[in-house]
Amino acid sequence: MNETAIHALARRAGIAVEWNDYAGKPHTVSIESIARILNALGLPCETTDELSHSEQSLKNRGVPRLVTATLGQAIELRGMTAPADGHVHVILEDGSATDLAVRAGPRGIRLSGIDTAGYHSVTMGGQVTTLAVTPARCVTMADLAPHERTWGIAAQIYGLRGPGDCGIGDATGVAALARQAATLRADALALSPVHALFGADPNHFSPYSPSSRLFYNPLYADARIVFGDRVDKAFDAAGLAALARDLEQQALIDWPRATRAKMSALRYLFDDFSSTDLASGGLTPQAKDFAAFRQAGGALLEDHARFEALHAKMLAAGGAWNWSEWSVGWRDPHSAEVASFAHANPAEISFHCFLQWITNRSLAAAQREARDAGMRIGLLADLAVGMSGAGSHAWTSQNDILVGLEIGAPPDLYNANGQNWGLTTFSPRALSACGFAPFIATLRAALRHAGGLRIDHAMGLLRLWVVPRGAAAKEGAYLAYPIDDLMRLTALESHRHRAIVVGEDLGTVPAGFRERLAANGIYGMRVLWFERERNRFTPPQAWSADTLAMTSTHDLPTVAGWWRGKDIETRVQLGLAANSDRETAERSKDRRALWRAFRRAGAASGDMPSPDETPPVADAAVKFIAQTDCELALLPLEDALALGDQPNLPGTIEQHPNWRRRYPGSAAELLGKADVHRRLEPLSRRGRR
Repeated sequence: MNETAIHALARRAGIAVEWNDYAGKPHTVSIESIARILNALGLPCETTDELSHSEQSLKNRGVPRLVTATLGQAIELRGMTAPADGHVHVILEDGSATDLAVRAGPRGIRLSGIDTAGYHSVTMGGQVTTLAVTPARCVTMADLAPHERTWGIAAQIYGLRGPGDCGIGDATGVAALARQAATLRADALALSPVHALFGADPNHFSPYSPSSRLFYNPLYADARIVFGDRVDKAFDAAGLAALARDLEQQALIDWPRATRAKMSALRYLFDDFSSTDLASGGLTPQAKDFAAFRQAGGALLEDHARFEALHAKMLAAGGAWNWSEWSVGWRDPHSAEVASFAHANPAEISFHCFLQWITNRSLAAAQREARDAGMRIGLLADLAVGMSGAGSHAWTSQNDILVGLEIGAPPDLYNANGQNWGLTTFSPRALSACGFAPFIATLRAALRHAGGLRIDHAMGLLRLWVVPRGAAAKEGAYLAYPIDDLMRLTALESHRHRAIVVGEDLGTVPAGFRERLAANGIYGMRVLWFERERNRFTPPQAWSADTLAMTSTHDLPTVAGWWRGKDIETRVQLGLAANSDRETAERSKDRRALWRAFRRAGAASGDMPSPDETPPVADAAVKFIAQTDCELALLPLEDALALGDQPNLPGTIEQHPNWRRRYPGSAAELLGKADVHRRLEPLSRRGRR
């Protein structure tokens, strides 16, 4: 291998050959890792011919499929030549047309700006390019609630309780919590991801490891929203009513049992729907709505349903869990074998479309109820950073993703070996080649029934740590993404959906990244535990207004758990605490520092409570973030209820009940308890309406 030439190719492809760790120590990525990352980008380099071909591939990019631009600003079109008359004809998204002046630029041509936002098109030399013209910033709270400081609740949807949920929280629980929060003048209800997981494997239930981000987890549907009491009849007819009631009483979700029970009832409901509504000519309102939904879903919905049905068949027959290990014909979604399977199993394909339909309608109803109750945002969706390489999206759209690579994080102060999250994501080269269609579709899917979006690991808009499959996490490298294009498209979809955008910017954050988020109207996240300098917590008045204020997140200790030191105790029990004595001593100092900060801010008074006295600390934490100038404060439901257990303990899988905890009480009543209502009062008073 010509390492110098490979390094040059890697840099042009956006791979950081060198990187600095958290301590500023420089590292060089191994040539083996670089070669594998290049190969995943469609740029092989093992031979001289491959290297030469890959170099030419980067140079000859051709006319772009999509170009982003900001309203009113000049538009750069690389690889194009100016027409002789100095003008081009542009068809605007609404069908109207306009001519734009053209002049030569350094790498193509430059068009005069367009003052209408949208996806427009220009044809030159027989090729069509989409012009995505976007507002300069995303929609912000200043647009939705001028001169106000708003607030909301963050909840794990699976943990909400409601009658008939079969042991897993659903959209009806979401609506009930939203209505109650709205009575306290909350404007948002942030939810854990609702992405599709693996229907055939109920043991795979992490919401941040989806099969597809374009579709939903049907376990969150409440079919009563569509079918009313026909659902209860289905549970009775399937002999599942007693089991469902038992599952609903559990403190922890039994995902396998609850999934099998709920899916069995939904299967019975579908069979009844098929033999009545559909068999009678599809003239009932439900049948017509289902047909319209399926038609609108098109090939993407059909392919997702085929994957779900095929995955179930493979697992039932003892086949491989990962589609990449199936035989060649089954690995190709457009093969004759897959087409034959779909032809032979139309009811099974229809069932999985049915599941997406009732989930879609359930979430739509929840958002409608939240807005009708007075929330100006309503539901705030959560977009996972990637998807499983073994899932529906990866199987359906193999050219979109980084085949053979997984994403994670480099070694840092907390994890000397780095992290591999077991996910893949879009290839930056593929995004450019296909006009960013997968990214746009993902944004639209997330915002379909939401008034806001949280982007997990928002640094992925700029760069991602990618690791060759099978290699150690520390053997990865940073891969650059076209951040200007991604942010402009995010702003455009934000305005089309009238939705705010939050970027999770915790962890290793590149210099200047938070400033870029703010400039684009994307809220960064400020979390109580991290807002400090050495032994002093930052006063609330110093928190940035253009950020989201939170006490904690799903991956961090709750306020009560932190105060008690329960997170340290748990890691000690699991053998994950490297130096528990030092951590315990540091936590004791941190408690004093936090209580001092609370007292200075007027959020607390008197002597510091003991580690076992957690309610006063939870009260003070709420008062503290209520005083920040952040335009939006978001309180985890765990902290509203002063609970001690966090939803997820990073670094654990089966050792700890991650993503299984249910809230202590009905979703419709959680915020109405006297102590909770009192605790939330500072937030409900913080707005100016």
